[in-house]
Amino acid sequence: MYERHYQLRERPFALSPDPDYLYPSRVHREALDYLRYGIAIQAGFVVITGEIGSGKTTLLQTLLRGLDSKTTVGRIVNTLLEPRELLETILIDFGLDPADKSKPLLLRDLAQYLVDQRLGGRLVLLVIDEAQNLSLAALEELRMLSNLETEKSKLLQVVLVGQPNLRDQLGVPELEQLRQRITVSYHLQPLDAAETASYINHRLRRAALGPPLEFPVEATDAIHARSRGVPRIVNVICDAALVFGFAEDRRTVDLALVEEVLGELDVTGVLPPPGATNMTESAPTPTPALAGVGPAGVPAGSSQPLNEDRVAGPLQQDLGRRSAELDRREQAVRRRERELAEQRRILAEEYRLLRSRPAAAAPADAPPQPVRLQVQAPLREASDHPGTLWQRLKRTVIGASSPAME
Repeated sequence: MYERHYQLRERPFALSPDPDYLYPSRVHREALDYLRYGIAIQAGFVVITGEIGSGKTTLLQTLLRGLDSKTTVGRIVNTLLEPRELLETILIDFGLDPADKSKPLLLRDLAQYLVDQRLGGRLVLLVIDEAQNLSLAALEELRMLSNLETEKSKLLQVVLVGQPNLRDQLGVPELEQLRQRITVSYHLQPLDAAETASYINHRLRRAALGPPLEFPVEATDAIHARSRGVPRIVNVICDAALVFGFAEDRRTVDLALVEEVLGELDVTGVLPPPGATNMTESAPTPTPALAGVGPAGVPAGSSQPLNEDRVAGPLQQDLGRRSAELDRREQAVRRRERELAEQRRILAEEYRLLRSRPAAAAPADAPPQPVRLQVQAPLREASDHPGTLWQRLKRTVIGASSPAME
């Protein structure tokens, strides 16, 4: 839509996890280094956590792109699975057929596959995204799989990636044995104001065909304050700013335009309410080992075997409620992303209609009047804001002369 206007080869703030646009902030560099370290030493478990939209998936894509051909990768993104379903999913992802087999046969097939891979000089890496949705029983199943090993190293390396509550989940006494096998752990913190400015302009430079567009520091500070340094929300705001600037034929983005965009995104509900972002105020200090570190109130070194009745008890119910709440939050984010995409489409169509109107529509001697375009709010909210620029745009395009005609 606006790429030619700003001399861009593609949209720099698309929400897809493109490794080409990974900004090497301090936390992302450190997280990538920890991931690579864990794989290099063939650690049993590596854990990466971060808030929704903090860049975990982009980080994973960057890691996987840099692996050599001697690494076999299995990746699981749907984690609402029971222990047996998780085991079957792992086999399927590695190209094995789990149909009509008992669990002992599934474990035998997986063990044979891992041994064959090791004999062929290949490492096997299992990456589990959205790991916070795994039940305690499923996490314990993963621990049991880590028992597949040779005298020198593990046959299967596991990377768990999830939201911050994954750390709480791993801290319960029932998972003490799994926790002691976590060799590398890192939490992705949000960007600070300076990193947000660098992140924005880094993406603009990556997408530029000519001299890159640059957001001034006043604009990036306003974006950081509203997004609290979460890359996905930064992307939503910056993409909308480029749409607004294109619609108003602006060649630069300044603080006034950003404030206008923030106001419209708040009205349409695309952004969460200010202060509603559940950011971790003080993330745990990154550490290459978590063995022996228990939750609050649990002494380090304590070990309790998994009790199936306790897994199915109140703690499991609480985890189920938290999982349902996280699902609702993610559905709201996806719904807002779809609304923003629809707004961009409508804006482009109205702009095309405006450009195609006959010049005779205005008196020949009348000076040209500037027209300001505004992204359309969702239909469910349009009637609540009769004085927005969007309604003035409708009066300009379809000839309505008063709010009553709308």
